Amino acid sequence: MTSEALYKELNYVNHSRENRMKYAQMLIKDQSLIPQILDILFTVDDKISCRAAWVLEFMCNENLEAIIPYLDRFTAQMKTVHLDSAVRPVAKICEYLVTANYGKQESEIRKALTNSHKELMIEVCFDYMINDEKIAPKAYAMNSLYLLGTEYNWIHPELITILERDYANQSAGYKARARKIITKINKAKSKS
Repeated sequence: MTSEALYKELNYVNHSRENRMKYAQMLIKDQSLIPQILDILFTVDDKISCRAAWVLEFMCNENLEAIIPYLDRFTAQMKTVHLDSAVRPVAKICEYLVTANYGKQESEIRKALTNSHKELMIEVCFDYMINDEKIAPKAYAMNSLYLLGTEYNWIHPELITILERDYANQSAGYKARARKIITKINKAKSKS
């Protein structure tokens, strides 16, 4: 499938899970389409980039290892994504990667994710936390930063500072997630 054909095909992607899954399965079956979906995703001012992000997120949920050959590009360019409908799936993919890296199960992601990738994700996650983003990217970023903070000691104190500073002005969902993350950090701190 050509880039133009894939771009046209993305016009048919909508919010339904079945629809997104259909296109995610197309990527899983033909992984040569992943660079093309990334090209579209990182055309950040185009509304179709959001649909590319949705499809990529669903692909990663089904087969996270498929993104491994593209980790350099994904982590380097994810900070350029700014449309709300694309930021959420990018933040979710970041959370998938971090969760797989720090999970109990041995994973290919753990072997593939470099310090450089992690540092780029840390930067983007902190940007999500301090910028005017919706609750979903902030929630995914909180969780990612919590896990990354188990390796990078300086993250937890910075994260707590942001969570406590912004707590009063945020939504109930943000507050609930913030309380959970602060409790986990304090629990981990008391064990060490």
